[in-house]
Amino acid sequence: MARKRQRKLSKKEVKAQKKEDVKRSSEFLNTENDAQTEKVTAKSVDARPVEVSKVITVRVFSEKLGIPVTRVIAELMKNGVIASINESIDYETASIIGDELGYEIIPQKASEEKKIELTEEEKSHLVPRPPVVVVLGHVDHGKTTLLDSIRKTNIAEGESGGITQHIGAYQVRIKTKEQKNRETEEQKNKRTEKLKNKRTEEQRNKKAEKQNNERIITFLDTPGHEAFSAMRAHGANITDIAILVVAADDGVKPQTKEAISHAKAANVPIIIAINKIDKPGADPEKVKRELSDLDLVPEEWGGKTVMIPVSAKTGKNINELLDLILVVADMESLVANPHKPGEGVIIESHMQPGVGPIATVLVNDGEIKSGQIVTAGKTFGKIRFMEDYQGKRIDKAGPSTPIRIAGIHDIPKSGELISVVSDERAAKSKAAHSERKIGRFGLAEISEEAKKGTLKELNLIVRTDVQGSLEAIRNSLENLGGKEVKVNILSEAVGNVSESDVNMALASKALILGFKVLVPPQVRKLADEKEVKISLYDIIYNLIDDISAALSGMLEPEFIEEVTGKLEIIKIFFSSKNSKIAGGKVTSGKLVNGLKAHIYRAEELIGEGKITSLKLEQNPVSEVLKGFECGVGVDTNISLKPKDVIESFQTIEKVKKLK
Repeated sequence: MARKRQRKLSKKEVKAQKKEDVKRSSEFLNTENDAQTEKVTAKSVDARPVEVSKVITVRVFSEKLGIPVTRVIAELMKNGVIASINESIDYETASIIGDELGYEIIPQKASEEKKIELTEEEKSHLVPRPPVVVVLGHVDHGKTTLLDSIRKTNIAEGESGGITQHIGAYQVRIKTKEQKNRETEEQKNKRTEKLKNKRTEEQRNKKAEKQNNERIITFLDTPGHEAFSAMRAHGANITDIAILVVAADDGVKPQTKEAISHAKAANVPIIIAINKIDKPGADPEKVKRELSDLDLVPEEWGGKTVMIPVSAKTGKNINELLDLILVVADMESLVANPHKPGEGVIIESHMQPGVGPIATVLVNDGEIKSGQIVTAGKTFGKIRFMEDYQGKRIDKAGPSTPIRIAGIHDIPKSGELISVVSDERAAKSKAAHSERKIGRFGLAEISEEAKKGTLKELNLIVRTDVQGSLEAIRNSLENLGGKEVKVNILSEAVGNVSESDVNMALASKALILGFKVLVPPQVRKLADEKEVKISLYDIIYNLIDDISAALSGMLEPEFIEEVTGKLEIIKIFFSSKNSKIAGGKVTSGKLVNGLKAHIYRAEELIGEGKITSLKLEQNPVSEVLKGFECGVGVDTNISLKPKDVIESFQTIEKVKKLK
């Protein structure tokens, strides 16, 4: 049987068939994509808030969202961020991408960030990093002298460097015992090594071994605990250990207590350096007793606080203090990944003539290199040069390393996070979305969180007029806490509310309670800018009742309408569907422009609107007092008539009190 001969298709028919094939493929792909999109969208609607750490890899982020990593990368590219599956993005970027995908992204708690599980590949890149130490304490107790003594001791031991210029941070190198024992033999061979023109493999190994036997400590030289808290307020929790300096001849002072509050709020280990033990009248035991009253009990008394007597002037026990820092650092297991794009924090910045903006950066993780593009808050730029803390030009810097960089377009703010990006387009996109919104945290918010069960610990900052009031309030507040919610007084003192209190409240999500104290104008301005709530009282039981009600989580915030004034309409000048203009006389209080309005007819409420304009004798005004006739513009769909009453009011939020 003869096979049917297949007809050869013409070019036109081939072209038409290809078009049909493409169309079918496109329809199939669109169907698949629509199904995938519907799946993601459906999941997004029911999805719970997703907790994300300050830095997260694209792969882990996609797993948390439960969507394909390709979709996350596509959204990143839409926003100008080019990142592969194993590269990291910061919280702000993750928040933007998550929002576009229909997810609510919330910051992960610090305690949970430390417990985040890493992949085996990520763990393989982790290496120990130097601890970052901040020195806090009361004025004139020897903070600066102690830092100078540490620096001089380090130089005396033969280490290179020291502070040749102030950049806000510096490093010291500590020799291990093994290295010290080898120094004599190395000095004998030094002359022979100099005669060789080329370094042998053995010599390179010796140098590497010497570096491995050295330990580095990074000291953050902040002006005080106020600056330390201000950096934390920007989200820059960069300190690993806090050294609290207390003078043995002076004891615990108000600033000592503030420094303790800031260190505890930062949740970092505290080492007590009891300074000036060489001075007459020094009483270290008295200092220990005073610190014990503040829940800092020394180890020899059965507590957990490391305390060491030192003399910054003579250098006594300075080496022992450095050893203690290393011991505490080892207990903290400080690690970082030097192979990823660098991330850090701006310590300080300024404009240098002939150079431009200069920023001091403490590298947190990864590696920052000269020539890379970085973002810092709303600004960005390409690094033109880098210097170490000694002022020497360097090409790269790893974790816990303080550096100075030039090349950023504008002066960044202290505490801003800085990170390496792939290109200028990504930098512009990230800088444009960098402004962080910090929600208000007041009594109403506490009540709401308590109702949801998300509030486990209420942080408070208490300021009172006298010591007796402080003790009474503290005792009452401590009795309010229970198993579910704990009252944690971060700081308590006699005196007015300060800017330092606002920064601490912002960094620790704390509520400021003031009893018969003042809030200076500059402090009020800062609190308003940062949206930090300050609650002031003049009756103690009102303060206790409000906190008790908020903690119970049973009372919702109450919204009260406060009437400011009333106007009786005399004549209607203009009327459209949603806008009316009338003339009338203010019969009580004052009519205020911009407020909402109730509309009454024969003493019966017939509708609402909003006052959009007020004119007194043809002149625009913001308010009109009782007894004056004026023109009023109202946005409302109610048809106004003469003798109708317009009542302006404002809504005030108030927390109900327990009865």
